[in-house]
Amino acid sequence: MKKVLLGLSGGVDSAVAAHLLVLQGFDVTGCFMRNWDSIANNDILGNPTLSGSKCSQELDYDDAAETAFALSIPIVRKDFIEEYWEDVFQVFLCTYRRGYTPDPDVFCNKYIKFGSFLSFAKESGYDLIAMGHYAKRIDENGETHLYKAFDKNKDQSYFLSQLTSEQLSQCLFPLESLTKEEVRKMALELSLPVARKKDSTGVCFIGERNFKNFLKNYLPAQKGPIVDIVTGKEIAEHDGVLYYTVGQHRGLNLGGRKDYPPLPFFVVGKDVSKNILYVAQEEGNEFRFSYGCLLTSFNWIGADVPEEKYRCSCKFRYRGKDMPVTLEVLGKDRALLRYPRYPYICKGQIAALYLGDRCLGSGTIEETYDENGGKIRY
Repeated sequence: MKKVLLGLSGGVDSAVAAHLLVLQGFDVTGCFMRNWDSIANNDILGNPTLSGSKCSQELDYDDAAETAFALSIPIVRKDFIEEYWEDVFQVFLCTYRRGYTPDPDVFCNKYIKFGSFLSFAKESGYDLIAMGHYAKRIDENGETHLYKAFDKNKDQSYFLSQLTSEQLSQCLFPLESLTKEEVRKMALELSLPVARKKDSTGVCFIGERNFKNFLKNYLPAQKGPIVDIVTGKEIAEHDGVLYYTVGQHRGLNLGGRKDYPPLPFFVVGKDVSKNILYVAQEEGNEFRFSYGCLLTSFNWIGADVPEEKYRCSCKFRYRGKDMPVTLEVLGKDRALLRYPRYPYICKGQIAALYLGDRCLGSGTIEETYDENGGKIRY
């Protein structure tokens, strides 16, 4: 009987994943990962996730422990606070300081759940790890590849796109063929204590909070001008250029201007050195478009890395549509994407590549280019 260490988060997905693994005959142990030290990071006062005297992370552990008891499986608790701070959160802050928008969930999977956690499992004598992600692994041609889950609405392959074939080969995804509705129904039928618990949102392991206020603890605000990039006119003041992302239109407070038509404004770029936030309305606004981008931290899952230009599709953000692109691999960790004319491609975000349901890999968007191949400076 193979021993499996399952990431048991205190949510409904990992709870049902544990149940399914037990049914499949595995020797399952749940592991609750603690990766964020609320007290050490001065994250107690004003934290909306607090309930009574316990922070949300401790409440999640209680839920995980109750789930393990209900399923008659053992549970262990493991801290990866230092690893998360160094490998995920510091990179997250550095990316924001550049004026880019990071996706820490992707690198939390790469370095923590499928890095430190996997190493801990192997050192502790487990054969495999398992997660409650909605994703599918398929072993073919001697390698393990990543595919979209059956439930396309919940598919999380985007967040796993930085993993290697070796990492994937050591993980099970019990929810790969289920819908979220089926998972909920199964949890209710089993009377699991988390059956009606709402899904978690927010940054991986940090959770739900007022994100702008959270960032102010680490990236102090500096007000500056909001400039209409079409006219060059300063039209308002922002709270801190680092707190905004390309494509954002909520929270700009630019509505009801008599000198503009009644259309929403969108962020189209930032100049961090001058502390300028560039915005524009969509009508007549060509500044929101790009025609290509450079990827760094490029990861291809498997050995079949294309040597020529390669047509595939790309998700430029989670829940985004699969958009046609042409990929050119430039080296070990760099690649170039070309595409027809796409709006709001955001530097710092992950571009995940697909061929049908297979997730080919991903990279971080480092630069964007105009139709002539010139670098877009804002």
